[in-house]
Amino acid sequence: MSQSPDTRSLLSASSQLNLMEMESIDDKEFDIPQVDTPPTLESILSQVEEEEDPFVLEDTCVLNTDNMDAQSCDTSSLASSDSGDPAHLKRKRRPVDLNTTVHGSVLRLSILKGISAQIVAAADKVDAGLPTAITMSGVIAVGTSHGLALIFDTNQALRLCLGNKTTGAEFGAISALSINHDCSRLLCGFAKGQITMWDLANGKLLRTITDAHPPGTAVLHVKFTDDPTLAVCNDSGGSVFELTFRRVMGMRSCDSRCLFSGSKGEVCCIEPLRAPPDFRDHPITCYSLLAMASLTKILVIGLKPTLNVWMTFPYSKSDPSSVPQLAWQFVPVQKMVNPILAFCKGDTVHFLLVKKEEVGTIHVIKQRQLHLNCDIISLNWINSSTLVLVDSHEKLQVVDRSSQEVLETLDLEQVQLVYNSRHFKSLATGGNVSQALALVGEKACYQSLTSYAGQIICLGTKSAHIMTLRNWKERIDCLLKVEDFVEALTLAWSFHEGTAKAVVGLHGDSQKRKAAVSDKMVEILLQFAECALKKCPEHGKIQVMEQHFQDVVPVLVDYCLLLQKADLLFNQLYPRLVENMIAKGVFLESLETYIVANRLGHLTTPIMKDLLAHYHDSGMMDSLERCIVHLDVTNLDIQQVVQICWNNQLYDAVIYIFNRGMNDYITPMDKLFSVIGPRVKEGRSLTDEDVVMGNKLLVYISCCLAGRAYPLGDIPEDLVVQVKNQVYEFLIRIHSGNASHEEEVFPFIQTLLHFDTREFLNVLAMTFDDFQNDKQALEYQQRIVDILLQVMVDNPDFTPSQVGGLFTFLARQLAKPNNTLFVNRKLFDQVLEFLCCPDDDSRHTERQQVLLELLQVGGMVQFNEERLFTLAEKANFYQICEFLYEKKHMYNRIIDCYLKDPLRKSEIFSYIHNLMSMPGYTSEEKQQAKNKVLQHIQELVSLDPGKQADLVVWHFADELQSIISELKDEQLLFRFLSCLLAPREGSHSGTTLLVEPELHELLLDLMCRFAPEKPLIFLQTSQHYRLEEAIQITKKYHCNEATAYLLEKKGDIHGAFAGLLQTLKERLCAIAAEGDRDGGGGGEGGEGGDRQNEEETDSDVPLTRVNDSLNNILSLCHRNCQKLDQEQRKDLWFPLLDTMMSSQREVMGLRSKHTSEKLKEMTLKVLNCMSSFISLPAIIQQILQDPVYGKGKLAEIQGLILGMLDTFTYEQTLLETTTSLLNHDLHWSLAHLRSAVTRGLHPRQEYCNICLQHYKRRQGPAEEIIVFSCGHPYHLQCLQQKDRGGALASEVQQQQWRCYKCSSSLRGRGPSAEAGRSRSASLAQTHVAPGVHDKGAEPNRKKVFAATTLDVQQELSWDQLRNLYRGPSRLSILSEVSHGQSSDKTGFLIPGQPGAAESLLLKLSPPPLFED
Repeated sequence: MSQSPDTRSLLSASSQLNLMEMESIDDKEFDIPQVDTPPTLESILSQVEEEEDPFVLEDTCVLNTDNMDAQSCDTSSLASSDSGDPAHLKRKRRPVDLNTTVHGSVLRLSILKGISAQIVAAADKVDAGLPTAITMSGVIAVGTSHGLALIFDTNQALRLCLGNKTTGAEFGAISALSINHDCSRLLCGFAKGQITMWDLANGKLLRTITDAHPPGTAVLHVKFTDDPTLAVCNDSGGSVFELTFRRVMGMRSCDSRCLFSGSKGEVCCIEPLRAPPDFRDHPITCYSLLAMASLTKILVIGLKPTLNVWMTFPYSKSDPSSVPQLAWQFVPVQKMVNPILAFCKGDTVHFLLVKKEEVGTIHVIKQRQLHLNCDIISLNWINSSTLVLVDSHEKLQVVDRSSQEVLETLDLEQVQLVYNSRHFKSLATGGNVSQALALVGEKACYQSLTSYAGQIICLGTKSAHIMTLRNWKERIDCLLKVEDFVEALTLAWSFHEGTAKAVVGLHGDSQKRKAAVSDKMVEILLQFAECALKKCPEHGKIQVMEQHFQDVVPVLVDYCLLLQKADLLFNQLYPRLVENMIAKGVFLESLETYIVANRLGHLTTPIMKDLLAHYHDSGMMDSLERCIVHLDVTNLDIQQVVQICWNNQLYDAVIYIFNRGMNDYITPMDKLFSVIGPRVKEGRSLTDEDVVMGNKLLVYISCCLAGRAYPLGDIPEDLVVQVKNQVYEFLIRIHSGNASHEEEVFPFIQTLLHFDTREFLNVLAMTFDDFQNDKQALEYQQRIVDILLQVMVDNPDFTPSQVGGLFTFLARQLAKPNNTLFVNRKLFDQVLEFLCCPDDDSRHTERQQVLLELLQVGGMVQFNEERLFTLAEKANFYQICEFLYEKKHMYNRIIDCYLKDPLRKSEIFSYIHNLMSMPGYTSEEKQQAKNKVLQHIQELVSLDPGKQADLVVWHFADELQSIISELKDEQLLFRFLSCLLAPREGSHSGTTLLVEPELHELLLDLMCRFAPEKPLIFLQTSQHYRLEEAIQITKKYHCNEATAYLLEKKGDIHGAFAGLLQTLKERLCAIAAEGDRDGGGGGEGGEGGDRQNEEETDSDVPLTRVNDSLNNILSLCHRNCQKLDQEQRKDLWFPLLDTMMSSQREVMGLRSKHTSEKLKEMTLKVLNCMSSFISLPAIIQQILQDPVYGKGKLAEIQGLILGMLDTFTYEQTLLETTTSLLNHDLHWSLAHLRSAVTRGLHPRQEYCNICLQHYKRRQGPAEEIIVFSCGHPYHLQCLQQKDRGGALASEVQQQQWRCYKCSSSLRGRGPSAEAGRSRSASLAQTHVAPGVHDKGAEPNRKKVFAATTLDVQQELSWDQLRNLYRGPSRLSILSEVSHGQSSDKTGFLIPGQPGAAESLLLKLSPPPLFED
């Protein structure tokens, strides 16, 4: 289609539009590309994929914003609302974290001042109405509630006013707008269903379409497709129609085709795929895709070449009021650009990638979802990677699709969004819409937000706003305005590294991008430093000033190093910071972190000088040393640094400077030896500093010999051999440079040996392993070994451990297959004599351990075995003997070694167990070991009876009798048998020998003799003894409690009771005797009180024993009274009561108040226990028969009788309460059942459920009607015909009916179902007979009478309730209770079934409710 001049002028004007700034903007400064050179398809395809490089060139903006509100540019986001908070600026900042994400203010929300003013003016002056819809392309079109369309050009000037109030009165409000791709046509949809087409070049009305969709429905959406002759519309009936525009012979027409009917599911949103100018030739455009969102699913259809449904996607569960949203966008993915459909309903955004396959079909790929905690009401793309969402609270969120991050949140409350609720409810046509669509329409604002070319227009009730992405520099400047330099630098660094989101204005080339951002960051760093110096408090605490610069200086240093701009740091920032002493100190101290991390290796000379001076003056010598060993020495004043390091003992720094600065590896070693050597030689204890220095020296020597630099790095390869030889030469020097006449030979080796022999030998061992093929090194090694032997052998200054360590080191070296060292064997013999000297008892364990280690590493080949064994035995080196016996497989002799060794004596049991249980030993060797164990059995049992018993169970069960016979000491035998027969777990717990009764009886005999308190526990846990023999043993030793247990087990209850009673009497007599001794009389006052306290303390132990005996007797009586008759019970309880009362009388005669009170409590406890088995009258009679109480001294037993009466009162109250509860419960159940049975029934229907005729209108004689409790009525005749084929009505009383409808629905059975399975369908059935006048019937209608009976189910329920509470009458229960104390039973029992007895159970909870 050819373009008119006006259209071309509109397009040219649109190329000058810019929404990035309110004021004038320099395009070169902001690097904004011009519209006349847009990116081509080839350039986009050649870019790296979206996930790797999010910097996509944006189209230029399309609207001139010279008339924008000046205040709108500074709209701050909710995400950065604290950026200007003073308290926020004062908080201590953390160290720079490069992983921190800062987005700043991403979106600019600005008011379109000119358009807003015209909207208000049009409403006030020409009655255009309120705005209802907006759309944007090359121009902006605003629809009003009075049917007018206002067209604004690129300068926000009103260019056209389409329509008039007459049209508005006829058509209603504009409900939808759409502009075609060349900005020449405008489609307007109206609230009353009409659609108009306008020519935007001259404002001419081209078409008025009234029959495109069913009448009486509003137009919700009308959209142009890429084909200017094709559009789609969606009405409030939920239907979608295709509009085809034709022009034949000058006549314009429009054909309508229904694409989707609202009867199949109402569509409330449509979105055709419209390609940008650069993608008009994309293969997907030939299908003219259309996305439709119904209330339940998403559909993607193709309009060309034929109608085809390419995809359907159902929603997940969401709020019915949520608004479906659709938005298309062409996105570069994997070197290809394809459209992505974003859609949502609720809080989840789905993404569908649509691509054309080679075979010509459309392929839809589901992408990752986006979950948000809000109800989305608007969804728009602002570029290929960023979406703008609006939720139901009118909060706008900018979201990055790839990372799913919310970049910014803005509040749109001041916009006052226009909602399309009236159109969705179709109020202009009578509101003939479904409730579901009306509910969705409450939050619908489809026509209020529209996107185009990277901009989003937002329509308010009195204004229009535009949203654009800020330029990358502008985002940084927004943070700089509030002086948030740290976040500004973090954001700038994300631009630099390419990790920022929603970037606008940066070049796609990585090098150019980094150069531009780097220059900006330099400006920020300089501003940050100036601002920090200006805002530094001039007065106040030093800590406050230090904290101020701690928040600034590390950030400056970090970003200067990240940008690799050390010249900026040292030549521009540092000179400014030096003006403040606090800032200077913080700067110098902050360098340590970066120097140690090897991020800063070179310092200028002035800064190095200041660094040394500051660290030295501040006493930070450790930090200084860490810095020096990581710096390049070429820029150090070596003389100054070395002097400072020596004076402050910074040995690592000294070594580093000599090594790296002068390639001198010997001088540091010489100086360290000169410091530590005299102290070691004098033999005085070393300080912590000396130990640190010696360890550094050993590590340094190890590094030099291994080719490693100290403290880090490697020695240059061309110097490795030279340094190693120099170190060897230094170590084997006979004398030092400044040697005195008293200096010993080889002072350096001797110093290291005396400092730490083992570590020095370890250093040599590692060195010997590394240089096996170096001939020169092998010569040095032999020389060092000779020196070590010369120095240490026969030298009393070295301990056996040190000498042994040397020969252990030599043995290891000699045992290697490629060994080249030579050592005289006589030296090993000499060392052996030294270590095994029997006359030297000092360091015995140390000498043995050294010799053992020497043998284990291969030194055995250096010694004569027989001579070694002889010397080891003389020196009592039992571990050496064990080592030799192990080699000869003489395991029985090893047992002797363990027994003789006092340090390892307790380990013999583990050794014997391993020897007998582990494979690898012959039966002969195990038998020899067994014989050796049996020879020493007495000693082994004495050592640990428990472990020896375990060995017997596991390995010596067959020799048990011989072991017992060997143990002559009975006390030892008792301990052994106690451990042997103790309960144990495992596979050997049931060994046959261990269950022999003789063995257990022997242990019982020994236990009665040596531990008389244990037999009872033993008898209770063991079952492997004979009862009669055990009784004889316990009687022999007078163990009454054990005897009583056995007698009770035998069945002799009275014999057991007599034994326990005898024990009780003995202990009571002991208390009486003790009271008699102490009963001489008490003093008065304080003396009497002290005596009483002492008396209570002394009598506690005997009373405790008496209480234990009494508890044993009471337990015996309780366990056995159930099996005894009344007289036998009295024979148990009355002697016990007499014993306690007689003892109480004896004690009362003495003046022991505490003892008397305790005995009274025990007597009362006996009475309480008796009352459960002996009647109270019998107990009182027994008490009164006592000769003492029979003479009138009842006051003494008053407490006992009152206690018994209290017990009786309590039990009587409990009985009365229980009886009342039972009666109330039974009455409630019966009353409820009666109410359920006699209640009235209400029929659910007015017809019989068999014949389906109204029971009031059926013609014929008067008859009975049956109504079940479920509410279903039946004619009696119908029931008889269905069940019995027409039985007589007189048999109704003998027939039990069932509700056929309930039976059929619940069980799937017909009338032939068995009665037992159908009874649960109804609980009652009512016979309604003629005679009772129905209020609703006419006077001459039949009369009905009602009679109520119980059906089978109700009868079963009644029987169940009676069974639940069955039992004797209340009179019999009370009679039983009244005679309960004299009965043979502990409580009253109610007979349930014949031949059985059930305990009375309280039914305190009500029974289950019956159906009402």
